[in-house]
Amino acid sequence: MLLPASSLHPSTPALAASLIDDPFYQAVTIDFAHDEAMRMQVLQHYLDCAVREAQHGGLCHTPDDPRLGMAIWSLPRPADAEQADEEAKVAHLQTVLGPQGIDNYHRIIAFMGPRASGAELQGAWYLSILGIDPAAQGRGLGARLLAPALALADEAGVACYLETFSPRNESFYGRMGFHALASHLEPVTGAPYTVMVRPAQR
Repeated sequence: MLLPASSLHPSTPALAASLIDDPFYQAVTIDFAHDEAMRMQVLQHYLDCAVREAQHGGLCHTPDDPRLGMAIWSLPRPADAEQADEEAKVAHLQTVLGPQGIDNYHRIIAFMGPRASGAELQGAWYLSILGIDPAAQGRGLGARLLAPALALADEAGVACYLETFSPRNESFYGRMGFHALASHLEPVTGAPYTVMVRPAQR
C-alpha cells in the first residue's frame, strides 16, 4: 500500500531518479515496467523504507537541500536487532513491490549475503545507498555526502564497504578510498555485482 507522496522523506525523489536504471532496483520494480511513473513511485516508497531503517540504526547525510540526495549507512548492530528490522522491512516491501519484484528481492539478497561477508568486512560500516539528483551530479556532491561518515569511521578505526551493480561507479568509489574485494555475475539481474571495501584508517 503506497503512502501519500507528502509523507515520504524529501530525499526520496532524488534517490529514485538517480537509481531507477540500477539493475537491482530495476529487478525489484519489474512488476511496474509497463508504467514508468508508477515504477518511480514504487521505487520512492522502497527507498523511503531504507531511509527510515537507517534513521533507526544507521546514518543519513543530506545536502543543505535534502531534495538533492542522500547517503545512507547501516552500522553494525546485534544480530537479533538486524533480523527484526529485516523482517519488518520485508513485511513492508510485500505491500509495495509486486510478486515478481519481491521474489527477485529475496533471490538477489540470498545471492549477495554470503558474498558480502568475511574477515575484511567484520564490524565494517555499510554504505547502503548513495543517490544524487541527476541534475545535481558532477559537482562533487556525492563525495561531500560521504565525507562525514568516512571521517567518523576513520576516527573509530573501522572499515567501510558497499555493493554496486554498476561498473562505472567503481572509479568514483575508488577515489573515495574503496577497492574491489570481489566481483560476481548476479544471476537475477545478469549484471556484475561488486563488493568494495575501504580499509580501516590507522
